[in-house]
Amino acid sequence: MDREIRKKPVDFDEAISVTTSRELGSKELPLGDRVFRTALYSVVLVIIIVSGRMIFLGTKYSHYSSIAADNMNQEFGSLAARGPILDKHGKELVVNEPSFNVRLEIPTMIKNGEANRVFEAVYDVFGISKEQMLETIARTDLEYSPDVVLKRDIKIKQAIDVRSLGLESLYIEDGYKRKYASESLSHVVGFVGWNDNDNSLKGRAGLEAYYDDLLRGKDGKKVIYKDALGNIQGMEVTNEPERGGELKTTLDYEFQEYFYDRLSQGLQSLGRTSGVGIALNPQNGEVLTLVSLPSFDSNKVADSLVSPNRPFFNRAVGGAYNPGSTIKPVHATAVLKENIVSPDYQIFSKGYIEIPNPYFPENPSRFVDWRPHGWVDIHSALARSSNVYFYETVGGFVELKGLGIERLKSYWEKFGFGKLTGIDLPGEIPGFLPDPEEKEERTGDIWRVGDTYNVSIGQGDLLMNPLQLLDAVSAIANGGKVYKPHLKENDPELLFDISELEPEFKEVRRGMEDAVSKPYGTAYSILDLPFKVAAKTGSAQTSNNTKTNALFVGYGPVGNPEIIVLVLIEDAREGSLNAIPVAEDVLRWYYENRLK
Repeated sequence: MDREIRKKPVDFDEAISVTTSRELGSKELPLGDRVFRTALYSVVLVIIIVSGRMIFLGTKYSHYSSIAADNMNQEFGSLAARGPILDKHGKELVVNEPSFNVRLEIPTMIKNGEANRVFEAVYDVFGISKEQMLETIARTDLEYSPDVVLKRDIKIKQAIDVRSLGLESLYIEDGYKRKYASESLSHVVGFVGWNDNDNSLKGRAGLEAYYDDLLRGKDGKKVIYKDALGNIQGMEVTNEPERGGELKTTLDYEFQEYFYDRLSQGLQSLGRTSGVGIALNPQNGEVLTLVSLPSFDSNKVADSLVSPNRPFFNRAVGGAYNPGSTIKPVHATAVLKENIVSPDYQIFSKGYIEIPNPYFPENPSRFVDWRPHGWVDIHSALARSSNVYFYETVGGFVELKGLGIERLKSYWEKFGFGKLTGIDLPGEIPGFLPDPEEKEERTGDIWRVGDTYNVSIGQGDLLMNPLQLLDAVSAIANGGKVYKPHLKENDPELLFDISELEPEFKEVRRGMEDAVSKPYGTAYSILDLPFKVAAKTGSAQTSNNTKTNALFVGYGPVGNPEIIVLVLIEDAREGSLNAIPVAEDVLRWYYENRLK
């Protein structure tokens, strides 16, 4: 009997594997180390990626927490009040007045479905259309702030009307506005404008702009807490707003008001609109008054935006003018220092000089004086304002070799012309100093002696701003030391020092004193002032000699000058004669109210 043979059952997967291996002529092999390494690396890589992501999310915890908190809470800026601006005696030139603004919180409007009611209410109360509101929203950076200001400085009744509506998204904000003491200050103090990006008041002109960082202050923050349903749970001030710094100036408010009114009156009597009035202390550079006309009302800037007379143009720092004969004290200093003439050297003025015309000998070029003066030395030439004297000493004539344009320009630069004075106001210009090279490059024509004659009396292409002219006269009055003109009260800063010219200044000061004290002096009409004054007048032809600007510069008391005054009237009818009465009254007021 055959022995029964028992076989082990065959697994299906194993059977398939063996069969397949036989058919393919292959045999089963163990897995290599490479496969295990690849699998291990893959697992490690996954662990690293997952761990890295977890670490990243951990570092961003505060960020995502903030986003989550913002979904429930709302942070608002709390506007900081700008600092006050004061005159030298403590008078407030600009202060803050409380006001109300109406604001719209856009996410709340959308969440509460208040859009239609908001559009209707804003139109009814303020007359602002839906289209205008949408334009305002479109201009606003909603990522920075989810709410917009719809209208500023609203009336109290309008604020009550808005609050009575019960709209959560439309609310009234306590704000403030700048209140300026007088229109006379507009060009020097300036004004502010709203910056819609961050809901702040930003200085746009004058001291408000120049010292914006000081005056602006630091905004605060407050948070309104809400629950998951958006219901307000409370409010917390996280940062109190910090008021801006105080700006104490060198301005004398009462003096500014008087100068402004007197210059306005002088212009009105002539049927003119434009002029400049400046007074400063030459001993330290403090600007006491700074007037530019026409002016505007800083409290109502929009009212002057379309005015044809350029009321926003500050002529005191941005105006470029021919100085006319007021430049002669500077030129007198130069011709004395360069030994062109001595103080007692005399030149005869018959009312004009003539130089040959090489192309038309029968028609010589004539350069006129404003009247015949006879024999004049440096003192009487300044007092009488003789043109012929300066034609010959600066430009040369016959046997007298003049100073010449190259040396003349070097003295302009010594006196600070062609450079900014650095006054703490925006918009100052450096003026323009002509020379032969510049003229030939600009016009293709050579420099002629006639060009030197023209600039010798402050005409031609010579241009400067009124402050530069004041600095030059300050140098003469103050023995050569010139302090930087400034409006913020601080220690004097020496701008330049040309004290080496003091021997020449002494002679020039005598000529300017004679202009007031001698009967032939051009400023003799102010002799009855209660203190001794030195002065120089000027008339500058403009617009192809169709108009004349009147100028006056003067200082006092002689010997210890505490004030120097400039008056400029554009398009005056009778030249310097129109500036003198204004200057006389201004100097008298200052003596009686400040020096007496």
